[in-house]
Amino acid sequence: MSKDLTKRADDFSKWYNDIVAKAGLAEHSAVRGCMVIKPSGYAIWEKMQQTLDKMFKDTGHVNAYFPLFIPKSFFSKEASHVDGFAKECAVVTHYRLKNADGEIVVDPEAKLEEELIVRPTSETIIWNTYRGWVQSYRDLPILVNQWANVVRWEMRTRLFLRTAEFLWQEGHTAHASAQEAIEETERMLDVYAHFAENYMAMPVVKGKKTPNERFAGALDTYCIEAMLQDGKALQAGTSHFLGQNFAKAFDVKFAAKDGALDYVWASSWGVSTRLMGALIMSHSDDNGLVIPPKLAPTQVVIVPIYKGDEGLAKINEAVAPIKQKLEAKGISVKYDNRDSQRPGWKFAEYEMQGVPVRIAIGERDLQSLTVEVARRDELSKQVMPIEGLEQAIEKLLTDIQNNLFKKALERREKTTHTVHTFDEFKQALEKGGFVSAHWDGTPETEQKIKEETKATIRCIPLNNKQESGTCVYSGKASTQRVLFAIAY
Repeated sequence: MSKDLTKRADDFSKWYNDIVAKAGLAEHSAVRGCMVIKPSGYAIWEKMQQTLDKMFKDTGHVNAYFPLFIPKSFFSKEASHVDGFAKECAVVTHYRLKNADGEIVVDPEAKLEEELIVRPTSETIIWNTYRGWVQSYRDLPILVNQWANVVRWEMRTRLFLRTAEFLWQEGHTAHASAQEAIEETERMLDVYAHFAENYMAMPVVKGKKTPNERFAGALDTYCIEAMLQDGKALQAGTSHFLGQNFAKAFDVKFAAKDGALDYVWASSWGVSTRLMGALIMSHSDDNGLVIPPKLAPTQVVIVPIYKGDEGLAKINEAVAPIKQKLEAKGISVKYDNRDSQRPGWKFAEYEMQGVPVRIAIGERDLQSLTVEVARRDELSKQVMPIEGLEQAIEKLLTDIQNNLFKKALERREKTTHTVHTFDEFKQALEKGGFVSAHWDGTPETEQKIKEETKATIRCIPLNNKQESGTCVYSGKASTQRVLFAIAY
């Protein structure tokens, strides 16, 4: 275990905070509730962005940008939306002026004509804009995504998982029919699931939220739910079928092919820097961060072991073609030949930072034409020949990616409990993980279970098996099991 890093078993929350700090991912800022994402953390977020952005564009979407400030009156146009965000909004009421002494002050007279909401989500400003973009079916569909920051006033914050300001993307699409909008909602859920499983190496359950847990203003909310190492669930992404709610609120109509006027159908979908927290808690260990190769800014680090300038010069010469061949395979490589730190320090540093593969090469290795290769996921080492090393490393990175997913999937399956009674339900929650239980379908029962256990229905899995049963709480008839968990 790395020195000064709290063990997961001792205090998972502190372990998480230690990883974020010691791996140099983020830190708290001078603004309460907000974070500074440091270069190492932002490099991982950039990899996520680049990967997702390509997936969005491959499915026909384009990027745009909309204002940070939203007129307060816009929120009142969609009743459930304003209720859903009422307690989270930051509001701008005044602008600042210089007084006679040149000081910046808030003048009571310098009040805005209309208060502005700092963007918590962009449905309202975007649908007000779409009114000018849509006249007929020829203008549809609109498939727009925005990369942005949002503000949701949070008092209890946790780096990446819950902060007052965070980064995300939000897709907002407009369609000529309900079916098109639903297909879009499901398509983007599949994109998120593909990204989570094939890039983050994080297995997820695709499902629908209950009415109690839906996004404010949606007819249906689809989600991907992840199970983390401490037995808590995390909502890793959502995709919403908005029906015609926002089109009606902002009077966005289109002329159909037959000339009839109708309101536009909508979807919205998003993931955020929360995924950074999910990544950390899915794979990292008591030695530090573990990053799946597909999202690692540096996939391979090469560390020379040498004596004197002459020894380093020899290794530099030998490493140059190795690095070149690896990079030709599309592998990101860092050669750390700094003389300011010893090799052992570098090994510990890159282990903490989660670099998937470390190659050590010394003067003796030049004679044997071999290198020592360490894989971060298993903390194991092996000697490999320099000849054909690029092919071996390419395969090793794939093995690490697959191994991380396999371990996470096995952990989730091991911590998914099927229960039949409320006593079994509570016992399972204490163990952590998903609890598969019958529910009578009422929001009242859902709320009572939440109040008594803090567990929420994470989702009703898509393609869920229909089976008759008895609700674990009320004893009433049930047609299917749903997944409960304690969640972040």
